[in-house]
Amino acid sequence: MAVSRWFFGYNAPERVSNACNLIAMPDGTPTPTQAPFGAVITAMITPFGSDGAVDFDQFHRLCRFLISHGSDGLLVSGTTGESPTLTAVEKLALYSAAVDAVGGKAPVIAGTGTYDTRASVEATKAAADHGADAILAVTPYYSKPSQRMLIAHFNAIADATELPVIVYNIPGRTSCLVEIPTLVELARHPRIVATKDAVGDIGFSTRARQRLPEGFAIYSGDDSMTLPMMSVGGCGVISVASHLVGNQIKAMVSAASAGDLPEATRLHDQLMPTFEGCFIEPNPVPLKGAMAALWEPMGAPRLPLLPALDATTASLVAAVGKAQSL
Repeated sequence: MAVSRWFFGYNAPERVSNACNLIAMPDGTPTPTQAPFGAVITAMITPFGSDGAVDFDQFHRLCRFLISHGSDGLLVSGTTGESPTLTAVEKLALYSAAVDAVGGKAPVIAGTGTYDTRASVEATKAAADHGADAILAVTPYYSKPSQRMLIAHFNAIADATELPVIVYNIPGRTSCLVEIPTLVELARHPRIVATKDAVGDIGFSTRARQRLPEGFAIYSGDDSMTLPMMSVGGCGVISVASHLVGNQIKAMVSAASAGDLPEATRLHDQLMPTFEGCFIEPNPVPLKGAMAALWEPMGAPRLPLLPALDATTASLVAAVGKAQSL
């Protein structure tokens, strides 16, 4: 089993905690130890060609662009990457392509979770074999498992790998909330080290941080909630908008980590129209439209999604322009 080079330490009983207050990413930027994969992780879109196939050359360029524009790490085959419409073979090829593109300069997190535990376990094993540094496992959707079933599901995934695992809690998409006592129980597993919190409730995030063990990382799963979550103990963001304003998000997160609330708030206010614009239509529809307008073509999303309306793209492009000019 592969062991991630990028996991910087977590003080579960089975681990030795990192004694330093700060660690350094490859570019020398200090990052809090509670952000084990860096403070800004981009949930990548998947580029498609005119024939609808994955455009791996464009994907390679996008990886390198993101790492040079504020991203500390990359999440491949998440919701933003249209994972429900990717085949197992495409996902594995994307993991390998991302690992090759970043060349050891950033962690690659593989989205392997599904509503099928057995399939998630097999995908997790395969992701490790293809060079992934960590795993993102979403709450099973559609089947609505109970809390004890969620514990069994996530533990089965973590038992199948030596890679660190991030629990993706997004009840708005899955109709299933990972409750705080369940997170606390999952945190007992030595390889379940973080959660991507897209619950959308700062009270939930606060109570989770209060009860989770020291060193367990809480990443915002919603760009607009990044600063509020960091104010109550979050460590960073798994971001959509970082495709467009990655350097500005990195500056906001860095200001928040440094305790400069006025600067972090100023940047948050500047960025809010971009954050909102990314969801005028279902993600990643607006983002793909804006990337085509501002960077390079990303291809149409796969059905059931459709390309962005012209008005959607124009609105998001305008918001990005304002955010970059202030």
